[in-house]
Amino acid sequence: MHADRGEVAVGTVRAWDVFRLAVPALGVLAAMPLYLLFDTAIVGRQLGSQDLASLAAAATVHSVVTTQLTFLSYGTTARSARLYGAGRRQEAVAEGVQATYIALGVGLLLAAIIWIGAGFFAQLLTGNPTTAEGAALWMRIAAFAIPLTLVEMAGNGWMRGVQNTTKPLLFTLAGLIPGAAAVPLFVHWWGLAGSAWATVLGMGIIAVAFLVELAREHKGSWRFRMDVVKRQLVLGRDLILRSASFQVAFLSAAAVAARFGTSSLAAHQIMMQLWNFLSLVLDALAIAAQSLTGAALGAGSIKKARGVGLRVVAYSTAFSLLLDIGIFMGSGAIPRLFSTDTSVLDAMATPWLIMVAMIACGGVVFALDGVLLGAGDAAFLRTITIASVVCGFLPGVWLAYLLDAGLAGVWCGLGAFIAFRMIAVVLRFQSMKWAVVETKQ
Repeated sequence: MHADRGEVAVGTVRAWDVFRLAVPALGVLAAMPLYLLFDTAIVGRQLGSQDLASLAAAATVHSVVTTQLTFLSYGTTARSARLYGAGRRQEAVAEGVQATYIALGVGLLLAAIIWIGAGFFAQLLTGNPTTAEGAALWMRIAAFAIPLTLVEMAGNGWMRGVQNTTKPLLFTLAGLIPGAAAVPLFVHWWGLAGSAWATVLGMGIIAVAFLVELAREHKGSWRFRMDVVKRQLVLGRDLILRSASFQVAFLSAAAVAARFGTSSLAAHQIMMQLWNFLSLVLDALAIAAQSLTGAALGAGSIKKARGVGLRVVAYSTAFSLLLDIGIFMGSGAIPRLFSTDTSVLDAMATPWLIMVAMIACGGVVFALDGVLLGAGDAAFLRTITIASVVCGFLPGVWLAYLLDAGLAGVWCGLGAFIAFRMIAVVLRFQSMKWAVVETKQ
């Protein structure tokens, strides 16, 4: 029901409320993309463009598999935050137990699928036997990291819900720092396979840290509860479909980039890793918005939930403009950190400007995504994301292929995808249809 209860008790959102969650979350969100950028740079400089293209294809498939289960983090945060806001902290932690069971079960299944089908997936994506061979090797090794990654996602979900983003940062650094230190050594010893083994090492440490913390915090029963899992999966269903539409976009982009040659695919890999890094940096404020919005609605305060949205959009827009200035000014130097191949650098020139425009729009998109996810408005986000792919991205990227527009055409499609989403989430936020107070969990 729509209601506005407890305004005096809940109060208004302060800048401190946002940034005490956003700053550690920024570290968590930025750590993995930074690790992947470092991994990309090591492979590109030590092994060359051929292995970089293989890594691009393999990393795309690996990302598809792991990010399909984003509800383990975002869905769990939304449910845990509402329980936490309603004063039911132990139930909020218990959401993490059931999410972890899902992570382990589904993760092992997905790992087996990737292990068996790596060769097929690599050939389908690349269309080049040499590139596919390297990609398949990387995927088979990195398959061991899939259940570990999902456990980490579940852990981040319930801990964000109870408004603790500091420990997840410590756990993430405890795993990725040793993993990053291992990359140059492992790549030197084992080539592209070393990159995959370093990923498994880092994710293993992180997963163990989250499991230990869950065991310490949870005080109730450890039995598998189908009733809780079903409620998680209702929210998860919409987030999975939303994630699937993202992956259609990114897989199509990688496939079309590959058809323009090895240099275009290598350039696309570098830019996608940069985009992922920049978007997740912006997503730090969205994490704070999600946790605070869920808690506000759990406590019955629509006014505070709206205040969270307004503040976070303002902060995120300002931050995105600062990032834009840095990326634009660094257009000559930043790409050279990842490749010295002239053909790869040339392929990035025009798409780089498109990415600058996408960052400015992304500041609004990601902030309001966080608000709507915190409110449990996953069905709307699912619908508009699918519509943005079908109406914006796919026509643009496949038209680029038919017209031989190169990597710039691919990134025009990605730009249209972001623009459609921005318009939709702004209109939804202004409507206030997302602000529903539901006390029954």
